[in-house]
Amino acid sequence: MRMCTHVIELGVLGLMLVAALSAVLIYTVIGFVPGTDETSVLYPISLALVLTGANPMIVLTFFIAAIVTLNLTNTMPTALVCLPGGVMSSPMIEHAIAVKAKGRSAEVIQKMAAASAIGVAISVPIALVIANLIIPFAQNIRDYAAYLFVFGAIFLSLTSRHKLVSLVSIVPLAMLFMSLRHLYWGVGAVPETRVVTVSFFLGITIGPLLVSLFRLMNRRLLNEVKVDANKTIVVPSEANKKRTLNPFKLLSKEERRFASVSAVLANFLFVLSPVGLTILIGQAAGARAKRQEDRADVAMTTMSALIQATYMSGIVIPLLALGLALSPVALGPGAALFNTPPYFTIDHNIHHILSGWQFTVAVVLGAFVAMTLSYVLISRYAKPITMFILRRIPHEAVLGVFIAFIVLLAYMDAGLINVFGVLLVGLVCGTLNKMGVNYGVQFMSLYAAPTLIGFLLGVF
Repeated sequence: MRMCTHVIELGVLGLMLVAALSAVLIYTVIGFVPGTDETSVLYPISLALVLTGANPMIVLTFFIAAIVTLNLTNTMPTALVCLPGGVMSSPMIEHAIAVKAKGRSAEVIQKMAAASAIGVAISVPIALVIANLIIPFAQNIRDYAAYLFVFGAIFLSLTSRHKLVSLVSIVPLAMLFMSLRHLYWGVGAVPETRVVTVSFFLGITIGPLLVSLFRLMNRRLLNEVKVDANKTIVVPSEANKKRTLNPFKLLSKEERRFASVSAVLANFLFVLSPVGLTILIGQAAGARAKRQEDRADVAMTTMSALIQATYMSGIVIPLLALGLALSPVALGPGAALFNTPPYFTIDHNIHHILSGWQFTVAVVLGAFVAMTLSYVLISRYAKPITMFILRRIPHEAVLGVFIAFIVLLAYMDAGLINVFGVLLVGLVCGTLNKMGVNYGVQFMSLYAAPTLIGFLLGVF
């Protein structure tokens, strides 16, 4: 609801600050744990906050601070121990291995933190400006929204490394998603007015993990991967060194240029998959580095800026300008902000409740608090935090909680039948992922599914 008096606004502002600090604390711990997924850890907590009936400004501040913190901290396990913190950081693994072999992990960590700060600083104002500029055209955009997802799926397929298998997989994936939806409608698991999306999104992200776990049920395959000793993970000793916190001194001119340009560009491509854009633009930036030895640094810093920019624009523009989940970020991690009855519905969510200045204050406060605290924390204490997580928190326990979250959300979405539906989605998408169909193509196929199947039914 709208704030009425100056006193109430001050009280809400204090709670917004508390929400931002809480998000930084929670997602600093979660982000340093390898193998987590952005949607599975962002959606449940933001959903719980919405269901408490909290003021929309508090909810938005928390969510913005959460994505900034998580996107930065998720890259730390990747850089230090070459384990992906989440889906978004997985494209960095190859470069992280090359950097670690040279003993430069800690230096690159600070560079990535600086690039993340650039990504946030650039994307927040640009996303707000773009959102305000397209508000007059919001209805036209809504009318053609479905076609943007189809274009996105084709575009990411044609720009991926494995073009043919990616392109051919779009329609079969769309058929899988729509078949499950019609099955749920047909058996009465969900009303026909409800479209299951979030749990399918989670099924895609957990796909490679599910395939790996299912392989362990085959005794022959299990024997192939059995080990008799613990895996040794080495963190470079130079990670103890303290360096300047000035981002302009940490990044070279070339790294600043690629990080800045990619962050700007990402805001205009907010309807595309963040991981798809990160792979596409990040790899291209690394390949264009002037010196061979700088390619890993340029790629990782560019990806760090891109991750922040894609998430920020993907939530700010659809929420402020449209009130419609017209981006992968809005449909996945940010879904609770768009449609969580009875507090938020498609026709009555944060877009309709908050004024422009209230929205701006919430976004700026959340991003500023999270980026400032996370930047200093990562720059100074990345190694001890990572070592504590690796030593004290069992990876199996994290994966168990991760899978439990997904089972819970699948059940909440469409009952027990959807738990098996998500399992099917995960196995199919995980297999395709191992064949070269990246997350970006799979996510865009999910969003384009209704339009694609409707077109095929019309043709045939």
